[in-house]
Amino acid sequence: MSSLEPAQRPRIRASTAVLVAAPALVGVAAAIVLLVAVPHLDLGIWITLWGAALAAGLLVTAVMLVRLAVQSRIARAYRAGFDEAHRVASEGHHQFLLRLDHELKNPVTAIQAGLANLAGLVDGTRDSGASAAFDSLSIQTQRVADLVADLRKLAELETRPIEQDPVDLAEVLAEVRDAALELTGDDERTIALTLPQAPWPLASVPGDRDLLFLAFYNLLANALKFTDDADTIEIRAHDDGSHVAVEVADTGIGIPDDEVDDVWNELARGRAARGTAGMGLGLSMVRVVVTRHGGTVSVRSREGHGTVMSVRLPAAVGAA
Repeated sequence: MSSLEPAQRPRIRASTAVLVAAPALVGVAAAIVLLVAVPHLDLGIWITLWGAALAAGLLVTAVMLVRLAVQSRIARAYRAGFDEAHRVASEGHHQFLLRLDHELKNPVTAIQAGLANLAGLVDGTRDSGASAAFDSLSIQTQRVADLVADLRKLAELETRPIEQDPVDLAEVLAEVRDAALELTGDDERTIALTLPQAPWPLASVPGDRDLLFLAFYNLLANALKFTDDADTIEIRAHDDGSHVAVEVADTGIGIPDDEVDDVWNELARGRAARGTAGMGLGLSMVRVVVTRHGGTVSVRSREGHGTVMSVRLPAAVGAA
């Protein structure tokens, strides 16, 4: 309902203006009709009839204004209920993440401690099978530990205060590209970064620089994960004065249509991701960070052709 309210406001204001003017319009119309129909009508009778017409107009206006007021109150009540439901759902989601972190943290810590104590015994057996099983168990335990840490980070992101300092997003994107390329350790990989220079550089955005770096780094890491050396990866940014839009595009494997709507959800891992590292939390962190900054995320993809991940953020006040 709240999404429809802005579109309804001009219509409601126009309706109210018409209703307020209705009595006068009815009165003027009645006067004209009386003058034309009965030009020699007694002045007292004319005033009486004109007053009755004006009163009828006032009555109609009062009824309609009451109706509008009731509709407005219903709309406000509905919107308040919607906002409250959204708040309760968000709070429940946050509590779920905290509870999951609490329930998993202690068992994982105990398993890691037990594995550390067993490490010497396994090494002493010189049994290759036991050693391989121990290494696999250690790796999987670390994956669960990383998942717990990421869930905790996600829960914190949903509630931590967000700074509102001006952030040079062009600088952040350049640093993200350099960090991602350094992490790959592959001299053959290239990432194109396209930023506006004329007539002015990219506008800054208000927010937390470290969190924005994390969000765009996760977007770029996701693109690198599903592309190879022969593919193209581009970071494109522009602003329209009120918002800054950033796209991370690639010519990788793309996303199947039935998986596109789930990419921003926690623990979402598509069929193509099952053979890759990760827990499916990277893009959900992007969504949370961008949403906390008042922005939006979206994705367009064609399986076998590539993907475009888009972020739209409010520009800083007074930004070029």
